Amino acid sequence: MRRNTPRRHVTAAVTGALALTLGLTACGAGSGSGGGDSDTLTVGATPTPAGEVLTYIKQNLAKKKGLDLRITEFTDYVTPNTALQEGSLDANLYQHAPYLEDFNKSKKTELTPVTEVYLPPMGVYAKKAKDVTELPAGATVAIPNDTTNEGRALQLLASKGVIGLKKGAGSTATPGDITSNPKKLTIKPLEPAQLPRSLEDVEAAVINNNYALDAKLSPKKDAILLESPKDNPYNNVLAVKKGDEDDPRVEKLAELLASPEVKQFIQDKYKGSVLPVATS
Repeated sequence: MRRNTPRRHVTAAVTGALALTLGLTACGAGSGSGGGDSDTLTVGATPTPAGEVLTYIKQNLAKKKGLDLRITEFTDYVTPNTALQEGSLDANLYQHAPYLEDFNKSKKTELTPVTEVYLPPMGVYAKKAKDVTELPAGATVAIPNDTTNEGRALQLLASKGVIGLKKGAGSTATPGDITSNPKKLTIKPLEPAQLPRSLEDVEAAVINNNYALDAKLSPKKDAILLESPKDNPYNNVLAVKKGDEDDPRVEKLAELLASPEVKQFIQDKYKGSVLPVATS
């Protein structure tokens, strides 16, 4: 992935690989990928909110559907897709479709979305400013350093006129696409997992929803600027390796993820900080 170099991800990848090893050990040898119980589905996820949503399904809904759900948690955005491509996972839930598309292109993987589940809105957070327009001149703003989330963060800042972007700059926009910067902000790309900690050293940070929740930040209450759900392309998706879309176990999980019970769980648990995909 462009700018997502192995060096940047070595710590996260090692952490994710360790999580994978521990998770599969805890699950036992009979996972869906390795053969054993044919009703077992091993799903990778970031702890929040994906891991919590899947845990709710495992504890309350999966058994009635005849599904043995095994959950393996990761702390980075690369390893869950690598594990899915290599067959250590049957599915994963943690990413939006633009990230998945870019990952496939850059890593030569063959992963595909099955269904949209929820929107985890990205937000801007600050220790002192109450509104993004109150950021002082010369402030440093940290943003995610992976291709699509970097562009997403820049688009969010541009939506309030804090910066201007080159015409046509979309989800893959970079700091080089900034055409106006009236406050002379310093844009600082960082590993997404580091963004909550960066608030001690920068004036503001644009933080992915899952890492904000992990850091006990409430996107709904604490963000000084939050993405709008209207026409938002960043709904998180259940993803599988191409060709596994019709796997009966995957179909069962997709149905459960779209169930009224799961939608209600998301509404009750996150109180507007995570939004279930609207039904048509």
